[in-house]
Amino acid sequence: MSDLKTVVSINGEYSKRNFTVFDIQSLKGQRQLTKTLPFSPEEAAAAEEAGIETLNVRYNPERPELAADIRKAAPNTFMTFAMPMNVAKSSYEVLNACFNAMELGADSIMCGGWSLDFVEVAAKSGLPVEGHVGLVPRKSTWTGGLKAVGKTFVQAEQLFLDLRHLEEAGAWAVEIEVVPQNILSVLVKNSNLVVTSIGSGKADIQFLFAEDILGDSKNRYPRHSKQYANLQIMRDRLQLERVTAFKGYINEVKSDKFPSKEHLVQADPEVERRLVELIEKKLILKEKAQNHE
Repeated sequence: MSDLKTVVSINGEYSKRNFTVFDIQSLKGQRQLTKTLPFSPEEAAAAEEAGIETLNVRYNPERPELAADIRKAAPNTFMTFAMPMNVAKSSYEVLNACFNAMELGADSIMCGGWSLDFVEVAAKSGLPVEGHVGLVPRKSTWTGGLKAVGKTFVQAEQLFLDLRHLEEAGAWAVEIEVVPQNILSVLVKNSNLVVTSIGSGKADIQFLFAEDILGDSKNRYPRHSKQYANLQIMRDRLQLERVTAFKGYINEVKSDKFPSKEHLVQADPEVERRLVELIEKKLILKEKAQNHE
């Protein structure tokens, strides 16, 4: 990874990053970046090595260890820490959660359906905040469930208004999820926000979950995804190997095939003879003592 930028976190730590917020804003409309969401440090490290340019990381303030491990695994990649909307219920909790995330190494915060007031309070504190519109899974009851948003004029107009309101609140970027491609194209051209697209077509940043890219899920893959590997088959084969190995162990123990001579050590026969002799003497003495009683 070349041309790394030196950045300083809000708690004064120096780090190297491939991109800054300024860099990504400057690239808007010029070229499309890539983004994924890793579920493990190993996936994060592989993404950085492969050249994925930005990462989304699930951040839970009550259990920050995974996000911290992912930050360490991909130390040079621009990361957005995404928090669920129920993490904060007040402006104070918003700021507390956001500052904790930034101290842990986040480069940006995604508000995951927070109110505009919450976006504004974080942005006014100087924190880079991203919004989320379109299909927001945790708010999907308002849009008819887990399906595309923006097929009607009313929905398309609301998406445009949502972007405008986010920009007015101080957000610098937005994730647009499962919106018709032609509607997304109009929105991207008419917004100053850096737009991340998932399931919506070309934008400033293209986003796909790591489990979808890697084919690493037992569930049905969403229509907007594409698999570039099949790790789930490898996991299934690995599990079969585990079961087969355990069965082999059981069978050999039951049939007295394990342990065999090559797995064991032997003492000198003289040691064995003396031990047997000692035990026999002790048993005789014990028996005589019991008879006297």
